Amino acid sequence: MQDVRAKKYLGQHFLNNEKIALKIVNLLSKTTEHVVEIGPGMGILTEYLIKNNYEIQTIEIDKESVDYLKSKHKNLSIINDDFLKINIAQKFSFKFSMIGNFPYNISSQILFQIFENKDQITEVVGMFQKEVAERIACKNGKKRGILSVLIQTYYNVEYCFSVEPQMFNPPPKVNSGVIKLIRNKRKDLKTINKKFKQIVKMAFNQKRKTVKNSLKSLSLEKNKKIEDLLNLRAEQLTTDDFILITKNASKNKYK
Repeated sequence: MQDVRAKKYLGQHFLNNEKIALKIVNLLSKTTEHVVEIGPGMGILTEYLIKNNYEIQTIEIDKESVDYLKSKHKNLSIINDDFLKINIAQKFSFKFSMIGNFPYNISSQILFQIFENKDQITEVVGMFQKEVAERIACKNGKKRGILSVLIQTYYNVEYCFSVEPQMFNPPPKVNSGVIKLIRNKRKDLKTINKKFKQIVKMAFNQKRKTVKNSLKSLSLEKNKKIEDLLNLRAEQLTTDDFILITKNASKNKYK
C-alpha cells in the first residue's frame, strides 16, 4: 500500500527516522503495560511498541492512516476518532501510558485533556513543538505559563531531547522536542481544582503584572506569606504557591 499523504489541516508531519522512533519508545517506563498511542500516522512508533509486546490501542482521526495501519497490522486495535472528543473514562477501563508525535496545532488541547484525565494517564511520552515542550518542562522563568503549572501540578516533567525538522516528512517549520511526564503522588485537588485552574489562568493572562493586580477581583486573606506571593509575577510562583493561594481564596467569596 502506498504511503499516507500528509494532511496540512490535521497538522501531520510523519517522523521518518527509525533511531529517533526507537529512542522515543524506549523512554516508556519498564513497568509500562498498557499503551495508548495518539495519531500513529504510518506507524513508525507503533512498530516498536508491538516489538516490545505492550498492550496497545491507537487513536487515529485520519481514515487513510487507519486503512494503512490495518493493512500492516491485522490485529492492531485502532479507534478511528478524535482524541480530543473521546471520553477517556468511558473508553478505557484501565490506567495507561500515552505516547505520540502530537500534531502541533492541537498540542495545548492535548495537554488539557491529559490534565483532566491525570488519574488515568499515568505516563506520557510525547513529541511537541520545541517551544511548547520547553514551556511545559520549565520550572521557573519567562517560558513558564499556564500549562507549565497545570501539568507540573500532577506530573514530574522531563525534557528529553530535541528533533530537527529534516527528520519528518514533510519537514515542519519549527524544531521539535520530546518530553516525558510521570504522574506524581499528588492527589486530585478536587474541591478546589476548578478555582485552581481559574487562578492560574488569571495570573498568567496578565503575566507582566504582579499576581496581586492579576487577582484583584478575588478576596484573599491578608497574611505575610500570601502578601509576599502576591507581590511576585506569575512566572515566579511554584505550583505549591498557586495551591496555597487557591486554598486561601476558597475560604473567601468573590468580591
